[in-house]
Amino acid sequence: MSDQSAASAPIQTPPPTAPSAPERTAAPAPKTAAPAPRTGVWFPRLLMAGLVLAALNLRPAITSLGALLEEVRDGLHMSGSVAGVLTSVPPLCFAVFGITAPRLARRFGPGAVVCAGMAAITAGLVLRPFAGGTVAFLAASALALVGIALSNVLMPVIVKRFFPDRVGTMTGLYSMALALGTSLAAAATVPLTQALGGWRAGLGIWAVLGVLAVLVWLPLARAGSARTGRGTATEAAARATGTAATAGPVPATAEAPALRITRSRTAWALACFFGLQATGAYITMGWMPQIFRDAGVSASTAGVLLALTMVMGVPLAFVIPRVATRMRTQGPIALVLAACGLTGYAGLYLAPAGGAWLWALLLGISNCAFPLALTMIGMRSRSGAGVVRLSAFAQSVGYLISIPGPILVGALYQHSGGWGAPLALMAGLLLPQMAAGMLAGRDRTIEDEG
Repeated sequence: MSDQSAASAPIQTPPPTAPSAPERTAAPAPKTAAPAPRTGVWFPRLLMAGLVLAALNLRPAITSLGALLEEVRDGLHMSGSVAGVLTSVPPLCFAVFGITAPRLARRFGPGAVVCAGMAAITAGLVLRPFAGGTVAFLAASALALVGIALSNVLMPVIVKRFFPDRVGTMTGLYSMALALGTSLAAAATVPLTQALGGWRAGLGIWAVLGVLAVLVWLPLARAGSARTGRGTATEAAARATGTAATAGPVPATAEAPALRITRSRTAWALACFFGLQATGAYITMGWMPQIFRDAGVSASTAGVLLALTMVMGVPLAFVIPRVATRMRTQGPIALVLAACGLTGYAGLYLAPAGGAWLWALLLGISNCAFPLALTMIGMRSRSGAGVVRLSAFAQSVGYLISIPGPILVGALYQHSGGWGAPLALMAGLLLPQMAAGMLAGRDRTIEDEG
């Protein structure tokens, strides 16, 4: 609806400006005529489908590997430390390449960058099964993760730009799809591997989702790039999200939040909270199936348990943001989520097989600190440009913070020969996560701390 109004606004402006700028009014006419078909019924519907398909592709490259980590280690002769490095590649790629997404979006349009991201994910998943060694496997994984990193950052930007009146609903939609893709890959990878005859095919089959996403995003990218740079009301929406770099007021509004963010204690608290919850999430996705398998649980059941942990994000992705926005401070939610994680880790230490389903459920609730972090990012700034800057800062710094966690878990597992020390580390990281969540959840904005 907002896109249609954006397209119609420029059509009404040429008559009053024609006497003063006749040459300029002649040029916008063909430009404003072109977007009209793109603002029809098909565009928002196709964009919704594109958001769902993109979100479905943002985690299978990670969780499918977690379900088959033991087979991949044996097939490629990886040590525990190298496997730990492998589980740290996702946050490294997210931190390094995610920060480039806003700049690429300003140049090529967010739709084109997401389309390229889906193509990179697909290529990486296609190439990974053919890797003959650890280096090639890491390179193919990194290619897929670069695509995930770019798309990860731009999904909220696209939602805010094209669905400004339905941000909560659309954020919940793609968050649900993200959790669904995560849990689907965790649950189905092992059965698919058994049916297809090996771990290489079990990992490569997820490229099919990427192909579907690319097919949908190609027309969306063309439509989005046609809109980019036009002097319409859509450009104002782009400025509000920080995706446009032209026109007078934009530099002032875009640069001011960047200066405040680096001096804001709330921004740093959010970055720490985001990084610590990401550490727990990637440790869980990379190592939880192995914990259950070492306790005597079958590989297929371990995959289903990981799927249960991931699928908790489907309903809670709707519930937590709505509850959080109704509360003046969000710190209590962070405490409850961390308490569930502490209970889950204690259960994994005391009775990993006996209470496996309960521990997986509790850790799934704890991992829902991710939608809480996204919600607090949106609440800690009063402007759209500030939200984008804060999101980029919190995610980039947060993913950098999360890198050592999976590596340390792999090293502790290899040298200690058990899961006592790694589980103690996982539980210990929840304590500073609680503190950061309390600070990040305070009722204030980055503008207040400028």
